[in-house]
Amino acid sequence: MEKLIISLSPHVHGRDSVRKNMYGVLVALVPAFLASLCFFGVGALVVTLVSVASCVFFEWAIGRFLLKREHATVGDGSALITGVLLAFNLPSNLPVWIVILGALFAIGVVKMSFGGLGCNLFNPALAGRAFLLLSFPAQMTSWPAAGQLTAYADAVTTATPLAVMKGLINGVPGVSAGQLPDAFALFFGNHPGCVGEVSALALLLGLAYMLWRRIITWHIPVSILVTIFVLTSAMHWADPARYADGFTHLLTGGVMLGAIFMATDYVTSPMNHRGMLVYGACIGLLTVVIRLFGAYPEGMSFAILIMNAFTPLINTYVKPKRFGEGAKTR
Repeated sequence: MEKLIISLSPHVHGRDSVRKNMYGVLVALVPAFLASLCFFGVGALVVTLVSVASCVFFEWAIGRFLLKREHATVGDGSALITGVLLAFNLPSNLPVWIVILGALFAIGVVKMSFGGLGCNLFNPALAGRAFLLLSFPAQMTSWPAAGQLTAYADAVTTATPLAVMKGLINGVPGVSAGQLPDAFALFFGNHPGCVGEVSALALLLGLAYMLWRRIITWHIPVSILVTIFVLTSAMHWADPARYADGFTHLLTGGVMLGAIFMATDYVTSPMNHRGMLVYGACIGLLTVVIRLFGAYPEGMSFAILIMNAFTPLINTYVKPKRFGEGAKTR
């Protein structure tokens, strides 16, 4: 006979559930997925399907045979989201076996080894991307040009806007600001990059949907975007020949994808609004520091992972005081 846990009133029933929110995020990712098919075609489809299938399989297999769980957790949708987000952080010509290795690291090492959903310290998809970037730097920095809809392994590669911006900062001969795509191309996504990060418009549609459905709040995305915009605009004002303007930084690389879908992960982000603002501002600051002064052209992934590690400290710092705590007694 199951024991019932009885608590004092009032009892409030919420309509939210893990499954509902996870599938809500998947719906919000649909515009970015359609944009990736529009610009990268077969390559985007192959990488996404392999990533999703691998993440779902590894979560089921590890839960069933290693953790000995009777009930599979793949139905909550979290493995699907990890698979999609991992794919969105990869080039569209990445070999299948490398995608599978990334999924194994994301699910097996970063998520399931800590106990599964709700227990992981780092965002699994971003950790998988970082693992692949450090393990296979050549393959992870080979970017197919947009518009090669039927090409996959033999896609023609080209430099990303971030690579051009890094060349300007480092004073590389032959690199000029004229090589950057125009604002229209950056906003709609007609430029090289990771599968799901190129179209700012599609990602903003996903943000609007999640805000409307109250899946996330505005605090993390807005604090990240505002911080990056202010800092990069200040650097552009100081030296416009070397540093791109704030809008260009917002529309290039993984800023939009990271701010909207990666940094807002429930498990690895702070619990209250004040902590979210601190968390987002620090991610924005670290992203700008890595982009402008670090070795990598992109800093969003590393910035989020670093702040994932600081989330417990942020939660401790910003947690509200208990009623009566610190009150003077006679």
